Amino acid sequence: MARKAKTEGADSAENAGRLKQIALTYKMTRRSDSKIGLIVAGVGIATFGVLLGIGFVIGHPVYLGILGFVLAILAMAIVFGRRAERAAFGQMEGQPGAAAAVLDRIGRGWTTTPAVAMNRSQDVVHRSVGKAGIVLVAEGNPNRVKGLLASEKKKMARIVVDVPVHDIIVGDGEGQVSLKKVRTKMLKLPRVLTGQQVTTTNDRLRAMGDLMSNMPLPKGPMPKGMRMPRGGKMR
Repeated sequence: MARKAKTEGADSAENAGRLKQIALTYKMTRRSDSKIGLIVAGVGIATFGVLLGIGFVIGHPVYLGILGFVLAILAMAIVFGRRAERAAFGQMEGQPGAAAAVLDRIGRGWTTTPAVAMNRSQDVVHRSVGKAGIVLVAEGNPNRVKGLLASEKKKMARIVVDVPVHDIIVGDGEGQVSLKKVRTKMLKLPRVLTGQQVTTTNDRLRAMGDLMSNMPLPKGPMPKGMRMPRGGKMR
């Protein structure tokens, strides 16, 4: 009985946590998408109404009503999730370190090290390692980050051999990838490494060291106005 009560208590706490997270996500999304509530509700009502209407036509309103209710909840969750993601990207867009927050949520199989290279102008390069190889994601002035990317590739060439290296410059200009498409771009890269090769590559890169070992940085987007300390290392 005690174990059952403990399990039920844990489930209740978990459900409460999920509801709180959904509420916080809704509030955040509503700041930039004021119609989110009406749109999600409209999708749910329309989905349920269509299925219920079909149910009356074919003579099974109860069965189709239940199915419509389930599909309405699913449709509402999908629409809400997509609009919340879009709102989150919109709020992060243009903030230094925004790409690091996106890479941190890319999914299993990827190891991300933020800010492996940075200059005083807040141009920064992040590194992710997965079965597609090494991906360097740069954000900042396109002309300056090219130098950072070239320097990082040169250092890695002495440590990692026969591992594909891809580079992405975040932005909306020609040859750049918008912040919201970075994850999709990386997931579409061909997988050429085994799990063991990924582990070995990560170990070698950690041995090489990075900017993070010399200067702690906050996780996710960095505060505007943050500058490199004068005595700090730059790459």
